[in-house]
Amino acid sequence: MSTLRLADREFRAGEFAVMAVVNRTPDSFFDKGSTFGFQAALDAVDRAVAGGADIVDIGGVKAGPGDEVDVAEEIRRVADLVKAVRDRHPSLIISVDTWRAEVGEIVAEAGADLLNDTWGGVDPGLADVAARYGIGLVCAHAGRVAPRTRPHRVSYDDVVRDVIDHTVELAERAIRAGVRRESILIDPAHDFGKNTRHSLEISRRLDELVATGWPVLVAVSNKDFVGETLGGLPVAERHAGTLATLAVSAWQGARVFRVHDAASARTALATVSALRPA
Repeated sequence: MSTLRLADREFRAGEFAVMAVVNRTPDSFFDKGSTFGFQAALDAVDRAVAGGADIVDIGGVKAGPGDEVDVAEEIRRVADLVKAVRDRHPSLIISVDTWRAEVGEIVAEAGADLLNDTWGGVDPGLADVAARYGIGLVCAHAGRVAPRTRPHRVSYDDVVRDVIDHTVELAERAIRAGVRRESILIDPAHDFGKNTRHSLEISRRLDELVATGWPVLVAVSNKDFVGETLGGLPVAERHAGTLATLAVSAWQGARVFRVHDAASARTALATVSALRPA
């Protein structure tokens, strides 16, 4: 495995990075808007850092369907928070969850170190922004659907092959745009443009993504496929399933883990590190 470099940090082969989610949205599926307020979001960042987060991923738009959030509103929600977090935690890696190049430009100026493009490259300009500012980029697979949509009866001949082909294509496109190779990650994006069967298949065969040589990010925390797999559990009861999926992903070689509870994820990953052969 190659070394992953984000900001001034290096994560060598076998080292895990915890990415904590902080959403400045009033309608998050997980926290129902509890970190929408500026101070509440800043406090959540402090808790994540205390819990062992290496990265915070700041989002200003709910992933699923909901009220329209235009570019100006997304910038209003995230840019000042990025600036405040940069001042408060100078060594923290700051990621912003956005698919829009206009937003990427503003948050890069504000101090972001990573652009988390969860919607699979719908705006090619985002890679250009990452290249211009010398920051990292997450290349995800969202089934080639429009942002914030849930396709009906989505199907793939082989979902893992489709994920690999698309994310590697995006990663190579990012390199051509000028993004540093060592600062690019790929993400299968569980549940994005996928049903539970697809997300489980990706989890079982995550080692095939790892074998591409690109650092793999997994974002499975409290997602619907976890709840459905465990008999329809609501969001509040998916924590144990989340940790189990994180551990399986880490064992197969995933490098970065996007979570809502940084402290418990750090403990689970430390356990995997202790159990894995040297």
